[in-house]
Order: sequence, then structure tokens, then C-alpha cells
Amino acid sequence: MKIGYELTIEQSQKLAMTPDLIQAIQILQFTNYDLIEYVKNELLENPLLESESNLDLEAVDIREKIISDSYYEGSFKHWEHDNEEENDYSFEQFVSENKTLHDFMMEQLSISSIDEEYKRIAKYIIEAIDDNGYLTSDSKEISEEFGVSESKIEEIIDLIQTFEPPGVCARSLSECLLIQLAAKGILSDEMEYVVNNMLEEVAKNHIAQIGKQLNIKPEQVQEIIDVIKKLEPKPGQMFYSGDSTKYVIPDVIVEEVGGEYVISNNDASVPHLMVSSYYNKLSKDAQNDEQLKKYLSDRFNSAVWLIKSIEQRKHTIYNVAEAIVRYQKDFFSKGVRYLKPLTLKQIADEIGVHESTVSRSINGKYMQSPRGLYELKYFFASGVSLGKEGISSNSVKALIKSYIEKENSKKPLSDSAIVKMLKDENIEISRRTVAKYREGMGIASSSHRRRY
Repeated sequence: MKIGYELTIEQSQKLAMTPDLIQAIQILQFTNYDLIEYVKNELLENPLLESESNLDLEAVDIREKIISDSYYEGSFKHWEHDNEEENDYSFEQFVSENKTLHDFMMEQLSISSIDEEYKRIAKYIIEAIDDNGYLTSDSKEISEEFGVSESKIEEIIDLIQTFEPPGVCARSLSECLLIQLAAKGILSDEMEYVVNNMLEEVAKNHIAQIGKQLNIKPEQVQEIIDVIKKLEPKPGQMFYSGDSTKYVIPDVIVEEVGGEYVISNNDASVPHLMVSSYYNKLSKDAQNDEQLKKYLSDRFNSAVWLIKSIEQRKHTIYNVAEAIVRYQKDFFSKGVRYLKPLTLKQIADEIGVHESTVSRSINGKYMQSPRGLYELKYFFASGVSLGKEGISSNSVKALIKSYIEKENSKKPLSDSAIVKMLKDENIEISRRTVAKYREGMGIASSSHRRRY
């Protein structure tokens, strides 16, 4: 055996993950909202980038400063946006202020009849209410904090519980529901008993058990349950909690023209970027300044690569969407019943890209079509047996939902009955799978759907 070191030459192919390639992959997987935020940041950092939209107001200021004498003198200064000279206004300047639950309750406290000496305690209580509207501190804890009797604390809590929204400042689900029933003036002895003792039975729709306990008819139990289920278990959730709302912007639009489906990119969804017209002037002026010359070259290359990456993203998403529409044409013309099983590999092979590229192209990307707005990954679903072609699981779910919507509520369909109905459609599926699909759509079992 020969042991030792030697030099050898061999050839191999490797994919180098350069910063530019990483950026291109990142841009492809961005949602439209994320891409816009990313571009805003790039416009601020790269003065050679221009946008046709109003995203680049601050970048314009930066560019103006770059061509000023102060830059050529080598002084890299910070500057501020001059609000007095700004003539453009953004939509955000006109949006009404978001109001939190705490803001709303403090407003009500300010006009309440509570004594001034107890307002400080009331404010403390309001601050201890979580985003769902529940009080997170007990009266004993608050009593010890302020050196006031528990009975007085309970009085203040009772007052705050009369505030809007109904049910706020409760310490349990039962108390929250009772406050709402009292506010509506419909709190009966039977309802109070059910809320305090039988909410689990209400959730499981155990009408016979509740009726037996209260000695009332099933129809009366049904009325009580209907009222309780219309109450709001989280009264604070309708208020702003500090998280911004992200809106869905379609990446591609599908339209039916003469019996054919035409796909187009939604140009409004992607920022339109270009290299600044100032670049040529700046390049000429920087010939004798190596530092500035290198800076401009780096910024220029960065701008060009970003523009190319966004265009490539747009092109890839279009190709994926076009292949989806071609494959799922029956869905667009006939409905969800005709949605076919589809895999990433099928689309990847058809358009000549890797499966991971398809995955990034469909996640968080949306298609506006004659049948509605869909995330692209909606069209990729496993299938079940249906002759030679098979049928998408989403199609099966749609069928199950349609069966249940048409059922007799007094005799709701069991999962076994749905299995038989699907079999009549030549769809072979197990009862367990039906239950899985039904639960995934948030539909209760037949025993819970039954009404009297």
C-alpha cells in the first residue's frame, strides 16, 4: 500500500452561490408586498436607481445631493428631507389613525361617571386587558397594588364591563358571554346555567344532554345554542393590535378571450426600475476621483442586477402561470370539480427549470382569473382515483362541501354517506379521508351539524 501526498488535476462542475445569485433567488421567492418593501430600501441605498412610481422620493433627494459640490469635495454628509418643500403626498398621509382597544376604552373612561380618585385604578385595569378583551389581573392583585378593598375593585371592574365592545374586561369565557347576554337583555336562567356549566356540551352540540339537564325541549335548547354561538368570544379582536394589514396583489391576470385564456403580468404589482439618467454625468465627473469612480461602478452594477432579477422573476412567474392554465384549462372553463392533480415536477419539466424554482414561483404569488383570486400553489394538489386521469383533492373537497351545503340539517350526512355519494361519481375515497378533508375545511361532524 502506497501512502503519501500527490498533486492531481480534475475537472468538476459546481454552482457558486454568489451574492448576486442569492439576491436573484431571494427576489423570486418574495411576495409582491415583500418585493416592494425591498425595492424601497434599495432606492434609499442606491442613488443610481430610479422608479417610475412614488417609491423613490427620498432616493431622488439623495441623487440630488450626490451631484452637489459637497459630494465632490469628499464630504459624505447626512441630510434631511425638507418637508416644507415637498409637494407630493403619499396615501398614508391621509389614512385615518388606527385605534386600539385600549385607546377606545380610555376614551370611554374619560367621559364616564367614575370618581377622579378611582380613575387611576380604572386606567390600570384597562391596561391589564389583553388584545382579545380579557382582564389578565385578578381583583385581589389589583387590591393589593392600590391598597383598596376588593369590593371597590369589583365595582370598578363592573363599570368597565359596561363599556363597548360588549363582553370586554371579562376574566373568563363564561363571564364574557354573560356580559353580552345581559347587555342584549336576553339573559334567562336557562342561558345562564348553560353558559356557566355546559359550554363544552354546546360546542359538541349535545342537545339531548342539555335538554335533559334543564328539562326543556330540544327545540328550546337549539334556540339557546343558536344565541350563544352568535356571541363574540373575543370582543377585542375587532380592534387594531399594532400589526399592519398586508393586501393581496395578483401577480398575473387570466382573461378569457374568444374561448381561449390569455395570461398577462400585472404590471402594477411590480416596481418599475431604471438606472438614473444622472449616471453618465456622474461618471464623467468621476474620472479623476478613484473612490467616487469605484462607488459609482458598484452602485451601477448593483442597480442593473436588481433590474434584471426583477425582470427574471416576472418572466418565471409568467411561464409557471401559463403552464398551470394550460394544464388546468378544464378548471377555468368548467369549475373546481375538474381541477386535476398537479406536481411541481410536471411544471418544472414543461418549462425547463428546477422544481425549487417552481416552488419559489408559486408560494405567495396570486392569479386573478374569471373564477376568482387564487394563490398559484392552490393548483398543485394530490389526487384520488377517477378513471385514468384522477381528480384533485381540492375538487373532492369542493364536492364534499357542496353535498353538506345541500343536506337536510335535521338529518345531516355522515362521512360514510358522503363516501357513497362520491363513489356514485366514480371517486374512490375512504371514510377517514372524507373526515380529514371535512375537518380541514372547518366543517363539523354530522352529530355537531344536526339541528332540531
